Amino acid sequence: MSTEQDQIEAPPPRTASPRPAWVTDELIERWCAWVHHDETRSERRAAATVAALAPYDLSPIAPVPVCDPQDVVAAAATARDAQPAWARTPIGRRGEIVLAFHDLLLRRQDEVLDLIQWETGKARFHAWQEVAQVAAIARHYARRAAKYLATRQVRGMVPGLTKVREVRVPKGLVGVVSPWNYPLYLGVGDVLPALLAGNAVVSKADSQAALTLLWTRELMARAGLPADLWRIVTGDGGVVGGAVIDAADFVCFTGSTATGRTVAERAARRLVGCSLELGGKNPLIVRADADITAAAAGTAVAAFANTGQMCIHIERVYVHEAVYDAFRDELVRATQALRLGRSYDYAADLGSLVSPAQLAAVEAHVADAVAKGAKVLAGGRPRPDIGPLFHEPTLLEGVTHEMDVCEAETFGPVVSLYRYVTDDEAVSLANQGSYGLSASIWSRDTRTANRMAGLIRCGSVNINDGAAAAAGSIEAGMGGMRDSGLGRRHGAEGILKYTESQTVAAQRLIPLGPPPNGSVEGFVRRTNGQLALLRRMRVR
Repeated sequence: MSTEQDQIEAPPPRTASPRPAWVTDELIERWCAWVHHDETRSERRAAATVAALAPYDLSPIAPVPVCDPQDVVAAAATARDAQPAWARTPIGRRGEIVLAFHDLLLRRQDEVLDLIQWETGKARFHAWQEVAQVAAIARHYARRAAKYLATRQVRGMVPGLTKVREVRVPKGLVGVVSPWNYPLYLGVGDVLPALLAGNAVVSKADSQAALTLLWTRELMARAGLPADLWRIVTGDGGVVGGAVIDAADFVCFTGSTATGRTVAERAARRLVGCSLELGGKNPLIVRADADITAAAAGTAVAAFANTGQMCIHIERVYVHEAVYDAFRDELVRATQALRLGRSYDYAADLGSLVSPAQLAAVEAHVADAVAKGAKVLAGGRPRPDIGPLFHEPTLLEGVTHEMDVCEAETFGPVVSLYRYVTDDEAVSLANQGSYGLSASIWSRDTRTANRMAGLIRCGSVNINDGAAAAAGSIEAGMGGMRDSGLGRRHGAEGILKYTESQTVAAQRLIPLGPPPNGSVEGFVRRTNGQLALLRRMRVR
């Protein structure tokens, strides 16, 4: 547990500088001590480091040690050695540790909010949403893991004579490869249920946001998690991430569809399972009966949250022709009212993009669309006067299929508007393309909206909300269909995926099969009669 001297006072609201004032070299060194290195080598190589660039001003963040595949092997071995004792730890005690982490996270949230903003450039409210989501996940699984993982008594082959129970067994070692856009939520939210299920974990921290994960690992230690049970490795995704996949008994990956295919292929060669949350080109439908003001406000939130760098954010908006003009004008007003800024307080609605490459991708999509005839309704340009990677939230109209922005994921603050006439047409348009992660429908007629939701091929559909209603409902699964991934986080599947199902069957009184000195034909005849009787009795 933390002590008073562990606490770092939250700084007052201020304009973002290259580095939060409370972050000292000593703190960074302490956090980086959680990066796992193989200390058994007879000749230790010179310690390599990498420093990401702070999106607010492109200054170096802090040098973080870089691992190699041998370090991953060592981390996996260390974690595996710790896992059996952890699996024997009562689940109630595991839950106590996670709840202690929950409390520490809320108490010290200003520290991690600063780190998230420093490393990713997002607005503080969007950083806080990560804290809130992780706290909800921690509380939910700490309270519900025992029920999710409980042994089930099931009917045996011969009722009364065959006693069968289904047991959940930890996978063993879980590998988690998480991205930069939500370094706390995606870096930790998948780790917590894996730990509660009795596993050890090796996490690959994204190089852009490693400090956030390392800070969190230290917080988990203060909450009581054994030091060797959750190990952190850093470095190149293709090299170090690949080594994590090769070492783990189950892999949890969040990232692009292209990389997700590689992860799935690599895991399949070893016959280990994986869950993948991948890309999306998420649609939003505005029906003719929608509350236009609420729909426009919700669309602005869903399209531009986290500066559009969110797998479930909206990029396509289909509006019924009867309300298209009114909705468009309302959405333009809502978009133009958004405040861009780089401050360690809640003054800005939107922050920065994360990297020059991300900014270039956004600019390329907008420029291609405009060159091919699309119209910019709002935004449409970078804002170097605010910071080197800022881009205005952008609305496009007149987008056609030959434009890159039409079906390719932008992963930035760009949304395109389209007209439609019938509900069937809207559903068909929503299903265009290869993705299937999230969708949204705005309508006062929720019965019709629910019917339409069942026809959209995606993992989550929000009615009268852009994305948060489904994503924030931790008891329900979250994931994608088609090219948007495999498996689910959250809900029962979010913890059961980290276990194997083991059937334990005990036979008593008489053996199964023909008696030793009896007739096989007689046994078959009697059993056939019993099967017919069970059918007539409607026994399942």
